[in-house]
Amino acid sequence: MILQALTDYYELLAGQGRIGRPGWSNVKISWAIEINKDGQLVSVLPLRHPSEDGKKLLPREMNMPAPVKRSSGIAPNFMWDNTSYILGVDTKGKPERAKACFMTAKDLHCSLLKKADSLPAEALINFFMNWDPQLAENHPVLSECAEDLLAGDNLTFFFDGQMISEDPKIRAVWSEAYGNKADGEEMRCLVTGKRTVPELVHPAIMHVRDAQSSGAALVSFNAPAFCSFGHEQNANAPISKYAAFAYTSALNYLTSDRDHVKVIGNTTVVYWAASGGPQYQDAFAALLDGNSDQVTDADLNSLMDAVTSGKPYNFEGLPVMPDNEFYILGISPNAARLSVRFFWHSRFGTVISNLKRHYDGISIISDNRSKWLNIPLWALLRETVNQKSSDKTPLPQLAGDVMRSMISGTRYPETLMNQTLLRIRAEHDVTRGRAGIIKAYLIRNTGDYANNKIKEVTTVSLNQESSFTPYVLGRLFAVLEKVQKDANPGINATIKDRFFNSACATPGAVFPILLKLSNSHLKKLDTGKSLYWTKQIGELTERLSMQFPTHLLLQDQGAFILGYYHQTQKLYEKKTTETEEK
Repeated sequence: MILQALTDYYELLAGQGRIGRPGWSNVKISWAIEINKDGQLVSVLPLRHPSEDGKKLLPREMNMPAPVKRSSGIAPNFMWDNTSYILGVDTKGKPERAKACFMTAKDLHCSLLKKADSLPAEALINFFMNWDPQLAENHPVLSECAEDLLAGDNLTFFFDGQMISEDPKIRAVWSEAYGNKADGEEMRCLVTGKRTVPELVHPAIMHVRDAQSSGAALVSFNAPAFCSFGHEQNANAPISKYAAFAYTSALNYLTSDRDHVKVIGNTTVVYWAASGGPQYQDAFAALLDGNSDQVTDADLNSLMDAVTSGKPYNFEGLPVMPDNEFYILGISPNAARLSVRFFWHSRFGTVISNLKRHYDGISIISDNRSKWLNIPLWALLRETVNQKSSDKTPLPQLAGDVMRSMISGTRYPETLMNQTLLRIRAEHDVTRGRAGIIKAYLIRNTGDYANNKIKEVTTVSLNQESSFTPYVLGRLFAVLEKVQKDANPGINATIKDRFFNSACATPGAVFPILLKLSNSHLKKLDTGKSLYWTKQIGELTERLSMQFPTHLLLQDQGAFILGYYHQTQKLYEKKTTETEEK
């Protein structure tokens, strides 16, 4: 399903002229070796261009013959490569290997270029026949830029005012060579359904976070333990040369599009619409990232409301149709391979509906510290890590699992709740994001949600009518903390710092102590405030239908924290109102 979807996307892009045909690929090239008709080196042309900030030079992307898949062996690319293959030199201290690389490149180019009747082809043959790698380091043309050339960047060839790779006859020779039928047993391609000789080694996938710089394989069998029925390498999952090129080209196109690729933990996430329209990717990215200077919360809510209702929406000037097919793929590196973390295919309206359900779930009254109406994924995941740590990277597995839950509408990972509670216990800080996580978790992961007390406490703001014991205990703790603060203005540490964790887990052992302590605090207040807080404490204790429970289960601890957060925000709201009235 994944390879079929990527192959279909490749064919769509190729039809729109947005991606190269089979055998060709966009390659990053830094230098061009200019030669004359005799193959002699004339000059070295820099092709790099300044980055947007002007701080560094970047290679230029050029349409070149598709790269080969390399592991530890020697395999040359046609018309371009690094200095080991083009000049026979490198800085790795392995001159014999560099010479062997050059000789294989020489054999490849001479065997193909002799079929192209053109001056550029003849000049390049002369270059490979006459070039001596031992003279490279002292060559007058190379001496000025030898250090930059040997840095490992890619080179190509220039002749008579044009790139040799652009010569029509050479391009035709390469296309024919690439499309030639390979020797071997014909098998049915799992993607196209046609009988063909399978491609044993597929092109590498590039631009995946933390993967090898040379790329990684999505389909790979390189050990006997992985093989069956005597098949070797990727014949165990037979895919034609065309399909292998198509799916890898489409995936490389997606991973190189930095505006439409997300890194969640150690998972690289790409997404695309069956129609190929970028507005679907833009809309999805905006919903993941949250508001910005270009897209407001109102825009995002209007988008979600319209699309989930089955209505088209005009997003940044382009129509978004709810029925368009949409794909989301999450991949993670594992040595030289890629692991599929998740793959989701559905109508765009369904994806947005699941995202809206997620945002509705985490929606909770603001603590005036968050600038988002809908908390974006990256900010939500940051709530699960130590806020004082310089490295605020969430657990890789957790990040991918939360993303999958968001887009599929399935249960949240248990780790999300556990990590959130862990941070609350360690930092004694219930932020809006953490309260939102707990609320969403209880809504989605509590099996009997519709028939129990959890439903009445997973509200956006305070539910003063709830008599659910853990929720009321959380509210009571917030009130007792407020009494302590009013009695001791400027206090550095409150009962939250000392008793919050135990009050949340074992209230029966803590609340009698806290209530006794509050009597001392009430005596420090003036009569009016003392009576007011005494009444508040009394109303909450009356809602407790039993003695303080000896311990609370995980979901009940979540309800306790929600009660504390809701009541704290209500107390702050009341304080603001009183200040305005004065």
